[in-house]
This record gives sequence, structure tokens and C-alpha cells, in this order.
Amino acid sequence: MSTIDLAANPSDLRALAEQSNAWPFEQAKAIVARLKKNPKDEVLFETGYGPSGLPHIGTFGEVARTTMVRHAFRVLTEDKIKTRLLAFSDDMDGLRKVPDNVPNRDMMAAHLGKPLTRVPDPFSNEHPSFGAANNARLRAFLDHFGFDYEFASSTDYYTSGRFDATLLKMLAAYDKVMAIILPTLGPDRRATYSPFLPISKTSGVVLQVPMIRRDIAAGTITYVDPDSGEEVETPVTGGNVKCQWKADWAMRWVALGVDYEMAGKDLIDSVKLSGQITRALGASPPEGFNYELFLDEQGQKISKSKGNGLTIDEWLRYASPESLSLFMYREPKAAKRLHFDVIPRNVDDYQQFLDGLPRQDAKQQLQNPVWHIHAGQPPKADMPVTFQLLLTLVSSSNAENAETLWGFIGRYRPGVTPQTHPKLDALVGYAINYYRDFVAPTKKFREPTDGERVALQDLRDALSQLPATSTAEEIQNVVYEIGRREPFLDLVKKGKDGRPGVSLDWFNMLYQVLLGQEKGPRFGSFVAVYGLANAVAMIDGALARSA
Repeated sequence: MSTIDLAANPSDLRALAEQSNAWPFEQAKAIVARLKKNPKDEVLFETGYGPSGLPHIGTFGEVARTTMVRHAFRVLTEDKIKTRLLAFSDDMDGLRKVPDNVPNRDMMAAHLGKPLTRVPDPFSNEHPSFGAANNARLRAFLDHFGFDYEFASSTDYYTSGRFDATLLKMLAAYDKVMAIILPTLGPDRRATYSPFLPISKTSGVVLQVPMIRRDIAAGTITYVDPDSGEEVETPVTGGNVKCQWKADWAMRWVALGVDYEMAGKDLIDSVKLSGQITRALGASPPEGFNYELFLDEQGQKISKSKGNGLTIDEWLRYASPESLSLFMYREPKAAKRLHFDVIPRNVDDYQQFLDGLPRQDAKQQLQNPVWHIHAGQPPKADMPVTFQLLLTLVSSSNAENAETLWGFIGRYRPGVTPQTHPKLDALVGYAINYYRDFVAPTKKFREPTDGERVALQDLRDALSQLPATSTAEEIQNVVYEIGRREPFLDLVKKGKDGRPGVSLDWFNMLYQVLLGQEKGPRFGSFVAVYGLANAVAMIDGALARSA
């Protein structure tokens, strides 16, 4: 079966999508229901980015997931309603602390409290500010992935007057906003809270000070300057103030007419309060959901300022962009570790989903992650070997160069070359990088037991008698038969002939003793690519080491 052609069958596709429970469609259905209540000609999707630290994979995840929902909405509406995706940077926020993972930290410390777009670029002289430098990194990454988005800067929107009308509306609703926020604050914070944060004309710092007067007609607020002690009257328009976080989010939703925005689980309370403020301003908060957070190796929340967890560039050093998109698609409401060891599985699982797509009917295809990753037009699957197999080949042969790996691949799949399979060539490079950085440093061979030595010797003898042209399946059958002995018998899972099966302990032992790693690909496939003679020599080496 082929994939569904959106352009050729929009009505049929919509009918299937309406029955699908894939999470992007479930989210998109909520937007469709929203439009039935309040019709409009354009739907605005928004994602937020706080450029107080370097962009990380969580930032990308929000854009990728929102893009999937946007495409699902286009399918459900047969692309008859215009959509836009706005990647909004909160770059007018004050610098609260110096990130741990930037250079020139002493220089940055001198600018604490100033908007991120008024803090000098600590990396180079390439950008006018720290905020601009991080914004550029975000845009470069989103462009690399080919996202269809518009970038928006909080500083630009405030200073250009784009928010002025809504800021005046916020000033008029000041008492309502205070009534929403103050009960959520402690006594000290309540004493100084205001939805407006003036930008000091003298220090340039974003001030958290109470308002002593408001003039709705003039559109101004008055506060006491903490440095001079003098009263200062300033307009709430023209970039002279910015709003506190929850009020700022609501103000943006109202000013821009945002229809959909998802957020992390840590912002559940913020979403609720911002929604209340939005209603106080006479608008409806956007649709969306709260996704679970990514965790580092220690199970801690990933932080831009700490730099824990994987960076964007790190993932792309070891794996394809599509594998990262798969990681983001899966279980968005479940907390997931975002560490190096999740990469191989996502690389190979992506390929399995792609391989299986043509065998699925149309309804099943809409449940397949790759359909959503590729906006309904997945590429043809053509990957002769798995990532795990490539890693094992590198490990077994110490072949830390692409030429050697291609020698194995070319013998296993004649006619397959870097030119005919560029994606496989990229995968070879990823495997080499991953092996060097993560497999080689932890490689540790264990000694076989006496019983395992006997089994290995039997396997060696059996493999040496096979024809060089044996298929992966024929080799796997031999490996399986040799392992049919104690202590590797699986008395629960029977073989096709009714005899006891073989437990995973047999295959795990092969990788631990022969390759110095805990897991590996299907052993028969590995031997088929690596070569029977090479596999026999490997077993001889393991037996010699443990003699």
C-alpha cells in the first residue's frame, strides 16, 4: 500500500483523521471545536522560548510537536483555513542569573537585571546582545529542520507598539489582574507585585516595584525609583515596561489572538492563571496541553542555564534529525530521560516505523509516527542495515573509519554504496561518532564460565562449517540451535518444533564475551555482515583471552 496523497484525497483523509486517536489529531480536534464557537479566517499556533540560556532539545520539541498538531489541523479542515506558527522569544526578560555554561561570566554579571537584549553577547561580537545571540541559534536550528514558522522577538513587539493596545487594556483591568495573582503569592511578594515591570531609565534594569499611582486616561503608571528614591511616571506603552510573566503570557495571547500553545508540566499553574487573566481582558485562552519534562541521566529536569542533558548539536552528531522527531512524537505526556543511551533505539525504531508504513492500511498509517513526522508524506524506506548493527560492526572490528564499514556493507549488500544510499552513509558517520564517544570508553569483556566456553567452542565449530554464502537467517538458526542447552533454555517459550526455546541470556553472553557490550543486534545478521571467517576468528580470540 502507498501513503495517502493529501492533495488528491483531502476529504477521504479528513474522514479518517476524524476517527484517529493519534495525539496530534486529538489536539487538532480541540482547535476545530474552538472555531465552531468563534469562527475566524486564520489560526495562530505559538511556541515560547526563553533565551536566558542556549536553545536545547526541549525547545525544539515544543516546535516539532506544535508543527505536528498544525498539520493535523490542516488535514481536519482540508487546508481551507490559513495557519501560522509563531516562535516567540521572551527576550525582554531581565537576566536573573548568569548561566553556568557561557564564557565571560564576570562581564555578564555586571548586567544582571537588564533585558536579555541589552546584555552584551558573551560569545563574540557577532550579535548585538545575549538575547540576539541565542535567538540566532534558535532560528538556525529551526531552519535546519525546515520548520515553517515566523520568529517574533518580545523586545521588538514591545518597542514597536505592537502590544500597546493590549497593554492599555491591561492597565484598565489592573484591579482584576491583581485579584487573580495576589492570592497565589506570599506576603513579601504581594507587597511589591504589579503586572507591569518598568524599565529603569537610569540603570536599564527591569524593576520589580509596586505601583503608587495609575492613570488609565494617560496610559501611565507611577513608581518610586529604588536608586534615587524619586517618583517616576512612565507610559505602559512603547517598550517602557514589560509585563510580569503570567500577565505577559496572557497579554500576548490577547494581543496576537493565539489559538494554540502547549507548555511544560512545570507551567500548569501559570497556564491556569494566564488563562484567567486572558478572560479578564475579554478574550479566550488558547487550546493546548501540558507535556511532561525531559530528564537528564540523573533524573533531574533539564535546565538551559545548567546545560545538563543533551544539546541540539550533540544529538545531531550521533543521529538523524528524524530520530529526534520520533523521540518528540512519542508519549508527550510521559516524562522521558533525554540522555545519550536513548539515541540508538530511536534511530532504529524510526526506520522500523518507516519500513512498516507501506504494509499498513490508511487508518493505520495515521497512527504511524513517521506519518506525523513527515507531515503525511514520509519518504520511501531504504536502509539495508540497522544503527545497532553498524555500532556492533565498529565495535567488533575497531573500524573507526567509514571505508572499512562500507567494505562490510558492500559484501553483505552488493551494489549498496555511499552514492546509492546517502542516508546510510550518514548513519555510518553517526555510528562511528557514537562508538568513539560512548561505546569504546565503556567497553569491557567478561570472562566466560566453563559451560559458556564449551558453548562458544561449539558455536565456533558450527559457524566454521557453514558456506560463506549463508544468509543471516541460516546463521541465526545455527546460533539458536547451539544455544539450546542449559543454562540458556527457555522452558516457557517453546520453539516451532515444540522443544524449549532459547533465552536472551545466550545472546547477551555472546555480546558480553565477544564484543565487550551488554546488548547488540540480531546475532545472525551481525555475522552475515561481519563475515563468517571474521566471526570465527573473534570467538577464537575470546577463547584465547580466557584460557
